[in-house]
Amino acid sequence: MAERRELAEVFAGLTPEQWDAPSLCGGWRVREVLAHTTMPFRMGTAEFMWEMLRSGGRFNRMADRVARRDAARMPPAALVRALRDNVAHPWSPPGGGAVGALSHEVIHGLDSTVALGLDRRVPTDRLLLVLDAMRPRNVAYFGVDLTGVQLQATDVDWSRGAAPRCAASPRTCCSSSAGGRCPPATCRATRRPGSRSVLDHSPDGDGG
Repeated sequence: MAERRELAEVFAGLTPEQWDAPSLCGGWRVREVLAHTTMPFRMGTAEFMWEMLRSGGRFNRMADRVARRDAARMPPAALVRALRDNVAHPWSPPGGGAVGALSHEVIHGLDSTVALGLDRRVPTDRLLLVLDAMRPRNVAYFGVDLTGVQLQATDVDWSRGAAPRCAASPRTCCSSSAGGRCPPATCRATRRPGSRSVLDHSPDGDGG
C-alpha cells in the first residue's frame, strides 16, 4: 500500500515532457508503464480473458497492446488517479501473493524513476522482499541471462548468482533482474548466443 501511495505522488508531480520520456521498458514511455502498472486495478476478469483471446493467449502481447491503448486514451491525471484510488486494492498476480504485487509496483516504478533520473529511493526492506522473491523462472521470464554473473548489492547483504561480480545498488540489482539496464561501469555480464544479458534493455515482445 505504501509503495502505491508514494508512487502516486511521484507520478502526480511529473511534467508533460516526463510523461512522454522513454522508460526502461523497451518501447514504452513513462505513461505506458503506469497504464500497465494500473491495468490489474482497472480490468475485470471478463475483459482480461477477452483481451487475452484477442492476443492469441499471449500475455506479453496483450499487456503491450493494452498499455499502448490505455496510455493513448487516459490523460496523466486519470492514470495517477487509477493508482491513487487503488492503494488498498487486493490484486496480486497468480501465485505471487502480496510480494508479487509489491514486485510489480517496485519494478515498474523503477522503470520510470530510474529512466527519468529521479532520486526516488525505494525503502530497502521493500527492495529486499522483491529481490528475495526472484527465482530463476522469474528472471528467465524477463529474458535476462545471469549465466556466470553474480549480482551483489553494495550496501545490504544480498547477492544472487555466481562470479564474476556485478556490484550495484539494491535498486539496480532489482531492476537488472527484471530486465532493466545495469550500469556498464560497474557490471560485466556474459551471454549465450541469442540471449540477453543484464546490460540489455527489456525483453523483446514485452514492454515491461
